[in-house]
Amino acid sequence: MKEKAMLKDSIDFGKENIPILFKKMLIPTILGMLSTALIVVIDGIFVGRGIGSNGLAAVNIAVPLFMLFTGLGLMFGIGASVVVSIHLSKNKFKAANINFTQSLIVSVVLMLIVTVLLLVFNKQIAYLFGASEMLLPLALEYMNWIVPFSVFNMLAVIGLFFIRIDGSPKYAMYCSVIPAILNVILDYLFIFLLGWGLKGAAFASGLSMAVGGIMVLAYLFFTPKVLHFYRIKISRKSLQFTARNIGYMLMLGSPAFIAETSLAFMIATGNNVFIGLLGEDGVAAFSIACYFFPMLFMMGNAIAQSAQPIISFNHGAGHIQRVLHAAKLSVKTAIAFGLIITLFFVFFSKYVVALFLDSSSSSYHIAVHGIPYFSLASLFFIFNIVIAGYFQSIEKHKSATVIIILRGYLFMFISFIFIPRMFGITGAWLAVPVAEILTTVLIVVYFVSNKRKKELQD
Repeated sequence: MKEKAMLKDSIDFGKENIPILFKKMLIPTILGMLSTALIVVIDGIFVGRGIGSNGLAAVNIAVPLFMLFTGLGLMFGIGASVVVSIHLSKNKFKAANINFTQSLIVSVVLMLIVTVLLLVFNKQIAYLFGASEMLLPLALEYMNWIVPFSVFNMLAVIGLFFIRIDGSPKYAMYCSVIPAILNVILDYLFIFLLGWGLKGAAFASGLSMAVGGIMVLAYLFFTPKVLHFYRIKISRKSLQFTARNIGYMLMLGSPAFIAETSLAFMIATGNNVFIGLLGEDGVAAFSIACYFFPMLFMMGNAIAQSAQPIISFNHGAGHIQRVLHAAKLSVKTAIAFGLIITLFFVFFSKYVVALFLDSSSSSYHIAVHGIPYFSLASLFFIFNIVIAGYFQSIEKHKSATVIIILRGYLFMFISFIFIPRMFGITGAWLAVPVAEILTTVLIVVYFVSNKRKKELQD
């Protein structure tokens, strides 16, 4: 068959050397993911330098919405990519293409509905995410300009999974790098040259997202190697079939959605804690850490997603040793990256904060004090995300969901309630690291206990 030949010519997930295969996937994936995260960071730098600390705080009120868009994309993308990878491993090309098509169509419809709701209830959402009366007008200005572009952001997130599965990880990287570069140019043009303020920052990000989404669609429509759109029949039986498939994809991908929205929960909770302790200056300082946290998430996701097609394909083919090899390699990579990032923020926090704010700002000094504490979360966070991704790749979505709910909601909420009461402002910065450390401890206990059970059974 033509599909078999093209799949073999692209990337052989079932036979190629695991380290070489993982490296081939990781380098373009991590560059692409970091470029996507840089859209948020660059916005922050231009907003901080061009508008000031209140602009930073206002954007941090709206950032949870960005997490929602990305979370929906990851939920559909990961869920569908696992299903598609398994079908491809069994040479079921028609089933793979049907699932691929269904996921894109349903996700677009859902995102359009979400976009309308966010625009209608924008003021209520801004207050929920920690806006004060002073920050509300600025937050609404940013939200109202970026939300209409959300469907492009979600399309880009979903499409990158399929492009990598299709054997084109470098093109997937370009779909992230090119919009990131464009965002830098547009931010400078709209904020500094045209003086559009937060509207300009949001419009620059929105246009960049649109370019990324269009690049993804161009590939999927015109140059795919294996995956192709399949005409979906509009009948009762076909719709029931679609609903069943989508339900299974969402079940597999829901941990990613919960993980991404847990970032929104973290930011919204932190905004409320910091505004209570330090006012708008505290939110502005916290926002600098929040600008970099999506980068950590993207890095963890890049490692997990680079291993995902390898693990899912070999899981479907029954090659257990290859699954374990790829999983161990992803964990070692996560630990290495986590250590490097932690050390970077501990020793260079002054230089990082100086990108956003002048040293005369009150928010500058708050951030310089707190970010080294906050950065301790990096190592544990990336590790936790990669482990959750491993469980998703082998269809153990319940285990992934438990990890993410514990770290992202339960432990996070408890930490933000109690740690600041114990250690004051420093405790507010330590809340996130404590939540991540508790999650890592539980993961280690889970694997150790499972290993002992197997040894006893043998």
